[in-house]
Amino acid sequence: MNVKDFGRVAVLLGGRSTEREVSLNSGGRVLAALQRQGVDAHAFDPAERKLDELTAFDRVFIALHGRYGEDGTIQGALELMGIPYTGSGVMASAVGMDKWRTKLLWNAVGIDVPAFAMLNANSDFAAIEGQLGLPLFVKPACEGSSIGVSKVRLPGELSKAYVEAANYDRAVIAEQGILGGEYTVGILGDEALPIVKIEPATDFYDYEAKYLRDDTTYRCPCGLPESRELELRATALEAFRVLGCRGWGRVDFLMDGAGHAYFLEVNTAPGMTDHSLVPMAARAAGISYDELVVRILALASLG
Repeated sequence: MNVKDFGRVAVLLGGRSTEREVSLNSGGRVLAALQRQGVDAHAFDPAERKLDELTAFDRVFIALHGRYGEDGTIQGALELMGIPYTGSGVMASAVGMDKWRTKLLWNAVGIDVPAFAMLNANSDFAAIEGQLGLPLFVKPACEGSSIGVSKVRLPGELSKAYVEAANYDRAVIAEQGILGGEYTVGILGDEALPIVKIEPATDFYDYEAKYLRDDTTYRCPCGLPESRELELRATALEAFRVLGCRGWGRVDFLMDGAGHAYFLEVNTAPGMTDHSLVPMAARAAGISYDELVVRILALASLG
């Protein structure tokens, strides 16, 4: 598409979620890139403006992360207003935000996931520690950016980790620790981008390692044999499609010491900061940041 064909574009950024600061960073970079390419793009923070003001725009680039931006709510509003938007639709966004239901769907089609258990205040924490083994991870089921995530290393620590995660979500999930390596696959249209391997200097890839530290190592090429990488990229694309996702996104997986992959979650509005993984993978595929944002915007749709 000619960039003029996009019309007037709103870049949604900020919002009301716990990931507001990351979203402002992502959205600011997306906005600058679109403007560099001659797109008539404007910042729009739904925490500060009424949504009906979006009717003045022809297309929306969603750079919101977390609740109200990545969970189907803003997608539903845009559907009602008839404004094409980037990323997945209402259903896929809602399911993708929910780590528990994502795992249920992937399990149903034979995509391996880490063993997991849902937690509540009355859970038998000792039994779950025994069932999943240690270490394990505890997460709010519907948060992103590792917010509220704890690594449980010692017996008796699970209950405390549950309380921490429950501060962010009523649904809390415990996952088996898979410690052989962390990887991610960016998705752009019908293409799975080169795999990025993530090697944090911290104990795990937490919020600080993702956004604040400069000592996390990212490897792309990821170091896997080419045939294995292509196989995993194909599985990631299948995992993306099973949830009904479209446009662009990111699929994360873990590998155990034997080289077996376990798929973890999908991100339907991934970060676009200077630390973010989809731009990194795109760059390895020969796609610049500016080209990436224009290609994502070109995929905006309804329905």
